[in-house]
Amino acid sequence: MNWMPTLKMIIVLSTCFFFISVNSMMLFVLRSKPCFRETPRYILFAHMLLNDSIHLLISMLLFALALMYLYLVRAVCAVLVLLSSTTFYNTPLNLAVMALERYIAICFPLRHSEMATPQRTGVAIAVVWFLGSVNHLIDVFVPLITEPSILLTPVYCKYEQILMFKWQADAFQGFTAFYFVCVGLILVFTYVAIMLEARSVSSDKASVTKARNTVLLHTIQLCLCLTSFLYGVIEALLARMVDVSVFIHLRYMNFIVLLILPRCLSPLIYGLRDESLKTIFKYYFTCGSKKVKPVRKF
Repeated sequence: MNWMPTLKMIIVLSTCFFFISVNSMMLFVLRSKPCFRETPRYILFAHMLLNDSIHLLISMLLFALALMYLYLVRAVCAVLVLLSSTTFYNTPLNLAVMALERYIAICFPLRHSEMATPQRTGVAIAVVWFLGSVNHLIDVFVPLITEPSILLTPVYCKYEQILMFKWQADAFQGFTAFYFVCVGLILVFTYVAIMLEARSVSSDKASVTKARNTVLLHTIQLCLCLTSFLYGVIEALLARMVDVSVFIHLRYMNFIVLLILPRCLSPLIYGLRDESLKTIFKYYFTCGSKKVKPVRKF
């Protein structure tokens, strides 16, 4: 059965590289047109693509290291875990910002161009990175302050290896619950507000319906993110229920289905749903064999 680790590695690498390539193509499209570069919702979508691509790369690297039982210096492991965890949290926070942008566009259309500018979108992205990394930065700096020499020891790289105290694990769970509850409330609020706006006679029904469906899609994307939190629970249950040989294979399937696929599918679903993007994607994916209608200014 020596071929099994190699097969697992090939499946993970090919899956990640395929979707990273798709994300890269989407990013190229978003950077190729001024109307995309200057529109807040496309700036946020581009950020989501970049963020999820980084997360896939780091996850792929950590998986390869784990599969080969390679040890890393704890300091290097801490940097990889910091990037992995931060990009993991950035996705739901970015979804919340995207939902708020649609809420402003529908409920405050006259002020949308003033409130949702490219510059303010950049500030929002910076806040997302700060909120996504603050808890993990604390976890990284705790050993640096309390016991610096431990950062030079070799470890089997995973998040638990950089935690030194029980309160760090409790804080991690607390931050996780707080972030996802807040994002969930924001999505519910924006969806309800857009639904109420849809009842207004003066509203543009088509735009309101599209915005409502977009927020609903963000909720589905959040649910995909939440499946990642089932990974640890399911892994713990499998460890108790099956023997070691079966557990190794089920753990791999758990990793693919709950950690990798949600990150791969979420940006793809959102990107292909947008009519303006979908047309240009078809053009590039078919190497220019499809004619493209001119992109309208948003």
